[in-house]
Amino acid sequence: MRLHRLTVSAFGPFAGSESVDFDALAAGGLFLLRGATGAGKSSVLDAVCFALYGDVPGTRRANRLRSDHAEARRLTEVRLELTLGGRRLQITRLPEQRRPKKVGTGTTVERPQTLLREWAADAGDGTPGWRAVSKSHQEAAEEIHRLIGMNREQFCQVVLLPQGDFARFLKGDSEERGKLLRRLFDTERFQHVEGWLAEQRRVQEAAVQAGRRRLRDLASKAEQAAGPGAEPAEGWVPAEDDAADLTAGVLGWAAILRSGAAEQFTVAGEALAGAEEAQRAAQGERAAAEELAGRQHRHRQALLQADRLAAFEPEAARDGRRLAAAQAAVGVESALRLHEGAAEAHRRAREAERRHREMLAGEVLAGDGGAGSAAAGGPALAEAGAAELAEAERGLRAGLVRLEAAGAEERRCAELAREQRSLDEERRRADELAEEAEDWLAEYDERLGGLQEEQTRARAAGALVEQLDDRRVELSTRLDAARERDGLRAEIAAAEPRAAALRTAALDAREYGLGLRERRLAGMAAELAEQLRTGEACRVCGSPEHPAPAETADGRVGADDEKRARRAQAVAEQAWTAADQALTALRVREATATGAAGPEGADALARALAELDREHREALHSAETLGRVEQEIARLSADQDRRLAELREARERAAVRTDRLQALQHEQHELAARVAAARGDATSVAARAAALERLVERVAAVAEASRACAQTLSRLGDAEGELAEAAAAAGFPSPEEALAVLLPRAERERLAARLERHRTESAAVRHELALPDLAAAAARPPVDLSAAAAALGAATDRLGRAHAARSAAAERCAALASIGRQLAVLATELAPALARYGRINRLAALAAGTSTENRLRMRLESYVLAARLEQVAAAASDRLVRMSGGRYTLVHSDDRGTGNKRSGLALRVVDAWTGTERDTATLSGGESFFASLALALGLADVVTDEAGGMPLDTLFIDEGFGTLDEQSLEEVMDVLDGLRERDRAVGIVSHVADLRTRIPAQLLVRKGRRGSTLALAGREDA
Repeated sequence: MRLHRLTVSAFGPFAGSESVDFDALAAGGLFLLRGATGAGKSSVLDAVCFALYGDVPGTRRANRLRSDHAEARRLTEVRLELTLGGRRLQITRLPEQRRPKKVGTGTTVERPQTLLREWAADAGDGTPGWRAVSKSHQEAAEEIHRLIGMNREQFCQVVLLPQGDFARFLKGDSEERGKLLRRLFDTERFQHVEGWLAEQRRVQEAAVQAGRRRLRDLASKAEQAAGPGAEPAEGWVPAEDDAADLTAGVLGWAAILRSGAAEQFTVAGEALAGAEEAQRAAQGERAAAEELAGRQHRHRQALLQADRLAAFEPEAARDGRRLAAAQAAVGVESALRLHEGAAEAHRRAREAERRHREMLAGEVLAGDGGAGSAAAGGPALAEAGAAELAEAERGLRAGLVRLEAAGAEERRCAELAREQRSLDEERRRADELAEEAEDWLAEYDERLGGLQEEQTRARAAGALVEQLDDRRVELSTRLDAARERDGLRAEIAAAEPRAAALRTAALDAREYGLGLRERRLAGMAAELAEQLRTGEACRVCGSPEHPAPAETADGRVGADDEKRARRAQAVAEQAWTAADQALTALRVREATATGAAGPEGADALARALAELDREHREALHSAETLGRVEQEIARLSADQDRRLAELREARERAAVRTDRLQALQHEQHELAARVAAARGDATSVAARAAALERLVERVAAVAEASRACAQTLSRLGDAEGELAEAAAAAGFPSPEEALAVLLPRAERERLAARLERHRTESAAVRHELALPDLAAAAARPPVDLSAAAAALGAATDRLGRAHAARSAAAERCAALASIGRQLAVLATELAPALARYGRINRLAALAAGTSTENRLRMRLESYVLAARLEQVAAAASDRLVRMSGGRYTLVHSDDRGTGNKRSGLALRVVDAWTGTERDTATLSGGESFFASLALALGLADVVTDEAGGMPLDTLFIDEGFGTLDEQSLEEVMDVLDGLRERDRAVGIVSHVADLRTRIPAQLLVRKGRRGSTLALAGREDA
């Protein structure tokens, strides 16, 4: 993976659009990211991570993606060009963010966007260019993950190399190392294996425990089924440790119980056979006694019935004669009923005719004043016959039809009157609306002129606000610069004496060092003379003889004195240089602030800014009314258009209503004349029609009643003739005599049924008394049924007890047989379950690290992680040896953890100088840095191999170089230079000043009030 170009807009601290050309920056292999604290160095790495994974590293997730310095309309966007798997890709991502609406005011939510493009020789039009691959978040994420082979956490640990995490990893315990390794190597599947084994152990243990519980339950059920006399279960039920040995225990005991139950079943069967025989004999005796008692009872009841029937014979003879006379008079009954009905119908018809004629006479009298000519000749109708009444009805109905037409015209007149009133009201409202619109339009020009004057004043105030804004920014900048200038002058005044004193001290130290050197050179002969030994050659002349060596003078200067003087001189010069540089920086800043502030003092600038703020507030208040005034002008114009439209519409509506009123008045005049002619002297046509309709109904009712009276009179004459003929045919002199002996039909049927029942009962009694078996039974003494019932009850009770005993014995045998089969099946099933439980329990304990066979107490996942850690330690040691000058190497340790802690993830450092192995926590600050750096690089190599060998051509290393001395820094830089052997680019994020001279390719991150910016050191000052 190689980065080519990164472009960020409104991202993190970057308010505008910033680009990084990694091809140019990483051309030399090493490049430096530097800038002030909080400038946004880490935000560059966040942008790379966000482009690839749509999220930032976990430690900085709380940071907001969108820049607070950015303009509202500039969208937050990150675009990254890189090469993955030989493919040149461009990834563009926009997070979810709020932006101003394109139409109207307010903001709206911009949905997140992702665009993945690939550089192609043919982009679709025959020319090379970017070709779209996917706009889907999910598809782009899957494609990028497939090409990189690492998830976001692995990428952040392998490519961004956060040193703080690896320092904790280096000195942490096994749990902390396990968390990082678990994230990077995705060993969750081994956790699942451990969980699966534990779950299987719980399942198998539950199955074994269930088998043991079932064994105890079956033994208890067998003992309960065998009854109180059976062999008790104690001593036969095996213990839990002997659950597999069922044959010699429970199975044998259950067989003994079944044998005893079978013997009890045989005894109970024999007892049941004897009880059944005795019960059958008692039943036969009881049946014979009940049969004899029944015959004796029937004979006694027949004698009693015969006496009762003999006493009823006279009454039965009278009922027979009465029934014969009533049946002879039945033929006269129907004719009599017809005569009575015809007489009643004729009476009702006469009464109805009389009532309708009286009502007709009253209606005619009332119609003289209300119906006018419709009642002419009316008094004669009340006494007229049926033909005259029918003719009068036809004439009246014809007049009623004519009045119905006149009634429709009368209703039309009423509708026209209502419509005229409605039209008149609408015309009046239209006139009022027109008048109101004219009054409003008369005031329109005056109101519009006033609003336009306010609009002009507001626009002028708005222009003034923009001018004052520029002046405020200028004055604020100058005021800040003036205050900074005054503060810097005070700092310069305080720093100048200290810098002068340090300069004097540095010059004194240099002069002192030069004096010591001259004194040492002067006494060098004595120093060489001290090193001469008799018989050894002189290093100056080569002679083994030393006739006159120089003598040592008082106050001789040695090499140690000269070294101490040089160190003191270097310290003094460094202090002077630092103070002088700081003073120079203060003077530069003071000059810059003076140029920005101008000649005025801070107080004068503050007063001018306050006056300008007051003018700005007044102008802003006036300018803020522009929107309101423009809205009122727009609303006034809209009101004018609406009022003009209302005026035109009202005038048109009034004209239409006037024309319609004239047409309606003409139509109403014509209809009123015809309605008055039809109404006559009645209050209305409807009233006259109602009176005529009532008269028609009365005439029709009288005619109908007259016809009904004539018909009923004819039927009455026919009924009288039929009644006389029926009496003569029945043998009665007159109908009255036939009616005297006539009985109702129900009474006749009751008498006939009573006589028939008497004859039937008499025949039955005579037949019963003639039976020989009843006579023989009556001759025998009475039967004692209670003794026979008692004997049968005793035999039945004995049979019930025998049945219950045999059923209990059968149930006991069946229950024990079923329990025996279940015990046999359980014996077959429990043995392999115990074997499975033993195997799975051993495997689960080994995987969980709790088994005594697992001497290191190492879990399965820890075992896998330990193998990965061993690879990491080996890869890290290759670089650590070079960084530490051959002194240190990292080794993986399987030492068992203390207490309840697991083992397998321990790291030890081997010190080649002492030959000892010690804890990584004993390393110093600088040693911990290059050890953790080596560990990070080694882990990056192992994770890269684990991810499929995807080459990582671009790496970033975060802070930590400040803890190194000059020699260690040289060794670390040599190792980093070695990372470029395979054309790999390494970016270092650091504040160390020495790295600025060692690494010429630099990316500068500068912060300011309006956001941070990016620049290459070769293109802007380094």
